[in-house]
Amino acid sequence: MLSIRVALRSRKLPGLALVGIALAAAGCGSSADGSGGSGKPKVLTTFTVTADIVRNVAGDRVDVASITKIGSEIHGYDPTPGDIKRAADADLVLDNGLDLERWFDQFIDRTGAKRVTLSDGVEPIPIAGGGEYAGKPNPHAWMSISDGKIYVENARKALTDLDPEGAATYAANAKAYTAELDEVATFVRTEIDKLPENERALVSCEGAFSYLARDLGLQEGFLWPVNADDQGTPRQIASTIEFVRERKVPAVFCESTVSDRPQQQVAKESGARLGGKLYVDSLSEADGPVPTYLALLRKDVETIVAGLTGGRT
Repeated sequence: MLSIRVALRSRKLPGLALVGIALAAAGCGSSADGSGGSGKPKVLTTFTVTADIVRNVAGDRVDVASITKIGSEIHGYDPTPGDIKRAADADLVLDNGLDLERWFDQFIDRTGAKRVTLSDGVEPIPIAGGGEYAGKPNPHAWMSISDGKIYVENARKALTDLDPEGAATYAANAKAYTAELDEVATFVRTEIDKLPENERALVSCEGAFSYLARDLGLQEGFLWPVNADDQGTPRQIASTIEFVRERKVPAVFCESTVSDRPQQQVAKESGARLGGKLYVDSLSEADGPVPTYLALLRKDVETIVAGLTGGRT
């Protein structure tokens, strides 16, 4: 297991004066029913992956949006006055929980929106390694398809509480979407079965794949446990190089929202390939490689298998 230390520097959240201005502005231009003029309930999630999950359950009965934009780094996001205004107009805000959004408690405290946590009921995997994060819950539970179903069910319950008249619609949508997740699970298992036993290791920049690695029987290595200000340190790089060399890992990977420069050094010094870009905290644009949560799961596993096998099937 990697020995990892991460030195965190404090992040600035919007000041009280800025928040006050944003909330005062929130009273202007919003409809009386809080729907922003569409007549539908308005729901916000904290990032694009969960927004897509909730949209699939909500159908066309609810307006669903993500607070953070495509490509944003979710862990240390700094909410803007516009974000706070949108939350003040929202009927419901859904967060991931498991300490993913460290900024969220102060954010939601400045709004009157109801809050529901989508990961409630997930059995968390503790973060391994040393440092400040050791033993805390790994927040990336949506990377497990089985835990993703918990997100779907929590979304269904939250939407039903918000809009009881839509209960049958939300139940039907959740059932259909869960069936799609089952199809992806079958695809993922078929892909992973292509890997020889000695190649079943996943080395990434952030330790964001603990749930996926657990489900698929992959050894897990990473440079840092959680995206933070200080990442890609000499100690982290040296530990990861050692992990790769000892296990003869053929390829290493990095996520789309962070620089892969430290992982390039790991690949160069360990003799591994740089296997490609993985997606975790953000979807892509609609015409990109991972416009949906289901596409993200498929694409990541395809990339992992292709990287570890050198493209052979």
